[in-house]
Order: sequence, then structure tokens, then C-alpha cells
Amino acid sequence: QVQLVESGGGLVQAGGSLRLSCAASGLTFSTYVMGWFRQAPGKEREFVAGISRSGDSTYYADSVKGRFTISRDNAKNTVYLKMNSLKPEDTAVYYCAATTSYSYTGPYEYWGQGTQVTVSS
Repeated sequence: QVQLVESGGGLVQAGGSLRLSCAASGLTFSTYVMGWFRQAPGKEREFVAGISRSGDSTYYADSVKGRFTISRDNAKNTVYLKMNSLKPEDTAVYYCAATTSYSYTGPYEYWGQGTQVTVSS
């Protein structure tokens, strides 16, 4: 069965950095567009970043453009999200997801369980 397992979340001060990882299994990783989403308390889940199957194309939400970088290693079946210049408003549970769609915004078929990112001011 398909599993997406996120790691790397935690507590960080504003201005700091974190790198999230998402290890995939049970699917042919290189055939899926991968994305990162986040959900803050009391808010709807929102798209953060997406990456093409080969990794040569990326797409970001305006709120994270220039601060976050999505990447993938198809040999390791892993997608990453490097987050720099973190702000308190980046606090959320971050989810990785996989889609066979050609749209970065989905719909996404598979989801991880999420990892908490908390940014203190």
C-alpha cells in the first residue's frame, strides 16, 4: 500500500530554517507529481509547493515564494521542503501528497500523516 511519511518538523524561532522530508513507498515515485500542503489551526488546508515528476519544474504559493524550496530525489523516493526565513504565520501541520494529475494543485490521491511546524516570534 502507498505510504507517505513526513519528518523534520519542530519548533523554530522566527527567521530560522527547517527542512522537511517525505519518504514514499508503495508507488512508482517518479511517475507522481509531489506537493506540500499545510493546515494552520482553524484554517483550511492550503497548497504550499509542487514539483514535477523529473524535478525540473516547481511551483509555489505566493506566501512562500523566495523562502521555501521544494526538491526531490527519485533514487531515494523522497521529496523535500527547505524552509528559510520562517515566520510565525508559517506555523501549521505540513503534509506531503502525491498525484498523477498534471496540475500542481491536484487533485492529490495520496497524503501523508503530517508533521507539525511551529515558528515562535
